Amino acid sequence: MVAGEIVAGPHVRNACRRHLKDLEDGHKRGLHFDHAAAERAFGYFEGVLKLSEGQFEGLAFQLHPSQVFILGSLFGWKKPDGRRRFRRAYIEMGKGNGKSPMAGGLGLYGMTADGEAGAQIYAAAAKRDQAGILFADAVKMVKQSPALAKRLEFSGGPGREYNIAHHASGSFFRPVSRDTGKTGSGPRPYFVLADEVHELPDRKIIEMLERGFKFRREPMLFMITNSGSDRNSVAWEEHEHAVKVAAGHTEAVNDPTFIGEPLDDTTFSYVCALDDGDDPLEDPSCWGKANPLLGVTITEEYLAEVVAQAKAIPGSLNGILRLHFCIWTDAETAWMARATLEPALEDFDVQQHHGKRIYTGLDLSQIRDITAMASVVETGSVEVEVVVDGERKIVRKPTYDAWIEAWTPGGTIAARTLRDKLPYDVWAKAGHIHAPAGQSINFRHVAQTLAEYAHDYDVGLVAYDRYAFRKFEQEVSDLGMVLPFAEHPQGGLRKGKPLLEGGEGLWMPGSLRLLEEALLEGRIRLLRNPVLVSALMSAVIEGDKWGNQWLDKNRSINKIDAAVALCMAIGAANAGGKAESVYERRGIRFL
Repeated sequence: MVAGEIVAGPHVRNACRRHLKDLEDGHKRGLHFDHAAAERAFGYFEGVLKLSEGQFEGLAFQLHPSQVFILGSLFGWKKPDGRRRFRRAYIEMGKGNGKSPMAGGLGLYGMTADGEAGAQIYAAAAKRDQAGILFADAVKMVKQSPALAKRLEFSGGPGREYNIAHHASGSFFRPVSRDTGKTGSGPRPYFVLADEVHELPDRKIIEMLERGFKFRREPMLFMITNSGSDRNSVAWEEHEHAVKVAAGHTEAVNDPTFIGEPLDDTTFSYVCALDDGDDPLEDPSCWGKANPLLGVTITEEYLAEVVAQAKAIPGSLNGILRLHFCIWTDAETAWMARATLEPALEDFDVQQHHGKRIYTGLDLSQIRDITAMASVVETGSVEVEVVVDGERKIVRKPTYDAWIEAWTPGGTIAARTLRDKLPYDVWAKAGHIHAPAGQSINFRHVAQTLAEYAHDYDVGLVAYDRYAFRKFEQEVSDLGMVLPFAEHPQGGLRKGKPLLEGGEGLWMPGSLRLLEEALLEGRIRLLRNPVLVSALMSAVIEGDKWGNQWLDKNRSINKIDAAVALCMAIGAANAGGKAESVYERRGIRFL
């Protein structure tokens, strides 16, 4: 796959690169690959299990190379103490690619052959009927296998089975649904096989079952799903995390370039997807990226039929793209590409600008999110070719250096690291983000930093959004600062008050355009900071019919406060002159 000999999408290629990289240097983290353990799992699937239904009725479970990679990774990778490395697995691929039989076989292996006494295996889904589909695959495999049929016992009549028991080890396998948590029975799962994760309305069933993992030495959550249509969902959270884990960096949802940092050594990722530019409606050569078992369990003829349906019936298009080609039908287009951002990232000392005029953008957050302050200083100018009224002209434009400061409550950093799946704790230790003690952001810390800037630089203008500004304004007042402030709305519906007579006020479409131009024309250096990089790579834009665009916090993938602050700062730098202080406008003077 890495060499391109087998067609695969970007995230699967990254999963392979991760595997190869860990084979080389995983020992530095105490990881090793146990070939015998992997082969044991392969032997069970191919030597014990038999498939059912259709053309596969009664045939041995012949593992496809993609299934070999998945199962081999789950059972082969070990930690220093010999226990399995992976506790969670997220598998996303097109419909009809053998996800449920593989999960059913995994459950049977965990119940009968993994050496766990009293193993509890659960097939879990949003609804019991859905969980029953995966469980039914396991039941059929048991009935097809003489070796299993004589050792396992069913509860329920033919076609109505609801439990498989392995009395020799005191283990069982049964389906459960989201409502199971109401019983309070305290399950102690060994394997949880979560089917159709994109249909889960919340994390209730997964969290309830994962709580029982504490009683097991080597539990496993095995999630299988098609792509979904709701980014505010459990499936999208798991998809996003799996993509980041495979690529080894936190912006991988927008740019799947392989970096290889070990973000989570406990999660295995196999996420099928198309590459940017692939068109499954016109180019069959990309179908295999979403359908690894193309030609085995699903045919090109069948996919050609569903593509024809999508073309003939537009209302079916999104469902077909989602189910068969792993396209999240509501996925947003990222604003910034890594290829655009990378040339602007540099390591420089901001003290070289001591005493110079700077312009600042201030994005004040909710009490438990990120507050960001960006600063921009003009460093010179360069000649740039532009198109004006259809003609190419050479104009001189300013160059900039820019950097950010960011804050998040120290008291919530551990929980938010888990919630947002961003390494706030690592960033804080490295000094990329301030994490003062407390459960909420104290604007006094931000005001004090701004006061230090006022001492070290000539602050030409501080652009702010009016959200939470009143509270911050009091902190500024208490410190006795007199600085020029100007409102900078973050949306695209209104402008701030004009700063100069006859001029226009600050607004996000104008500031966003200025930042885009500076980046595309190579006129801005950004002090390398992962908080800023994450924000820029995660941002999603919204626009109107007139071509105005702005950053949309609600639809963006991660926190984008630093990107918003940077836009505000460069807007302030281009506002044209030093603005009157808000205090001066009110007739307030500080001595």
